[in-house]
Order: sequence, then structure tokens, then C-alpha cells
Amino acid sequence: MALTPTKQIPLGFTAPDFSLPDTISGKTLSLEELKSDQATVVMFICNHCPYVKHINEGLVQLANDYLPKGVAFVAISSNDVANYPEDSPERMKIVAEELGYPFPYLYDETQEVAKAYTAECTPDFSIFDGDLRCVYRGQLDGSRPGSGVPVTGTDIRKALDAILAKETVSTEQIPSVGCNIKWK
Repeated sequence: MALTPTKQIPLGFTAPDFSLPDTISGKTLSLEELKSDQATVVMFICNHCPYVKHINEGLVQLANDYLPKGVAFVAISSNDVANYPEDSPERMKIVAEELGYPFPYLYDETQEVAKAYTAECTPDFSIFDGDLRCVYRGQLDGSRPGSGVPVTGTDIRKALDAILAKETVSTEQIPSVGCNIKWK
């Protein structure tokens, strides 16, 4: 496992469009169908990464707290399943159901969506405003496996609260860190 941070790129880019299979529903879903007029959180995660496993319950709680406020959440796995079979679509569905993911868990087989979003690690988070402009690209919070720091989602919560209050999201953002995306 190579500890990898979110690649810092200038904010303000438009969310790249996609159409990917949802491992939970079996339907192909697009950004256009999933986006919110308020805010859309796009997160690159996977099943096997200890950094994702560490925050999974916090992700579910975060989504359950903000979905009723009109925020959309989209999880995407782009890992090479030939070398990481635990991240296969079949296993993605099992994990999503076990954890009660309240958001779609999409499979990016070609890895083109991860590349379009400049995703580097799992977890990798980007938040887009109602116009699908990126206003946040950073960590969930300061918790890491073994750190003893509780998973609260505080950094993303602050960004979402600012968006919902029609305020500017702080540009002081700490990159997420985790396992590198397993490229083919």
C-alpha cells in the first residue's frame, strides 16, 4: 500500500460527466441523474483500503445527515479488479449492502472517470456546488487508522454547511490520504 494524497488541482473545475453501472441497483447512472442543485459529493473509494474501511461508518452517517438537506453523494470504485478481486462489482454490492450505503456505488471499469476527476487515492473527495463547479477537494476529517482521532466528517461537513448557507467554502483544504488507486 502506497500512502497517497489527493492531488491538489485548482478549484472551480466543472465535474466531468460520467455514466457508470451502479453495483447496488444494477442500473447505469449518470452524473446528470445523480447531481443535486445544492451540492454533490463525488468520492472515490474501494472495498479493501484500510483508510476507507476506517471511515465507512462515518461516510454513511455523513450521507444520512445531508441527503435530507438536498446534498447528493456518489461513490465510485476505479481499482483494477484483476489484481484486487476484493474490489470487484460483486463484492462492492455486498459491502454496500452490509454497510447500508445510502448512495450509489459505481464501478469505473475503464478507470477513465478516475482519470477525468484526477483521483489519486481512496478515499478521494470532491464537492461540487449546484452549478457542478468544484469548491472542495480534501479530507473527510483528520482521523486516520490507528490515530485515535474519531471519524466525524468535520472538514466535509464545514464545506457542505457553507454551501447550504450560500457562503464561500474556505480554500484552506487539507488533502485526503489513503491507498493509491490501483491502476491497470
